[in-house]
Amino acid sequence: MPHSLVLNLLPQSPIPPQYLTGRHLHALFLTLVSSVDSTLGDRLHDSTADKAFTLSPLQTRGQGTGDRGQGRYKPKVPHGDSLQYFHQQAIPAGTPCWWRISLLDDTLFSQLTQLWLNLNPSHPWHLGPANLYITSIQGTPQSTQPWANATTYAQLYEQASDSIRTFNFSFATPTAFRQGQFDTTLPTRECVFNSLLSRWHKYSGIEFTQIPIESIFPSFLNIHTEILADSRSKFIGILGQVNYRILGDVEPIQIKQINTLADFALYAGVGRKTTMGMGMLRRLSSV
Repeated sequence: MPHSLVLNLLPQSPIPPQYLTGRHLHALFLTLVSSVDSTLGDRLHDSTADKAFTLSPLQTRGQGTGDRGQGRYKPKVPHGDSLQYFHQQAIPAGTPCWWRISLLDDTLFSQLTQLWLNLNPSHPWHLGPANLYITSIQGTPQSTQPWANATTYAQLYEQASDSIRTFNFSFATPTAFRQGQFDTTLPTRECVFNSLLSRWHKYSGIEFTQIPIESIFPSFLNIHTEILADSRSKFIGILGQVNYRILGDVEPIQIKQINTLADFALYAGVGRKTTMGMGMLRRLSSV
């Protein structure tokens, strides 16, 4: 059962920008896990395989408001759906923040149940030198927070349309895909839908066969590349909106499977570094 949880945070001291990287947020997540299950925390830390969780960058503004907040935010995308992914300045103490954690594996969620149930809003967590309080956790969709949700894999499939042929995706944080030894930023149908299909098969227990990826075509693109660099590496990814459409004679069950993958994108993300805030996307309404 995939969960998309939004943690509302309140820093008690300024968070320097060098501690707002995906690497430090990844470490904070492992600290949360280790607080209830140190063995699981060690296992997630040591694993090199595709991991059953994704993380967002830390956000300091309301989703979809279009304001710049504290981070490097360029509203180049018309729908204003991009998230903050790079902070040039410290986040001041007392600034309400939110952080999305998605869990793709039922076992992982259940192992962390004690963390969610016994949340102590007065217990500080550390991000670099800053103390953070987790004030609340959202796990259901709200009009002001589209990144929170939960469902079962069976429900995702059952509720997917077998007739809608359009898929409008917002790439909210920089996204890149591994091809051989190198990265590509081009969101081809193969890169996007094969990434979703691979994660669906790994965690859902529901097998999709003969997905007609060759029948999916991009119908609209409004994207640009962004560079995210730190002392260790440089990451180039795309942001923006890409719409895909199914063309040709495709069976309803195959359309249903593709719609399921499109809805699953909210939880799974695509491409590289999804456990460090990259590759976040969600499906927008086709209306």
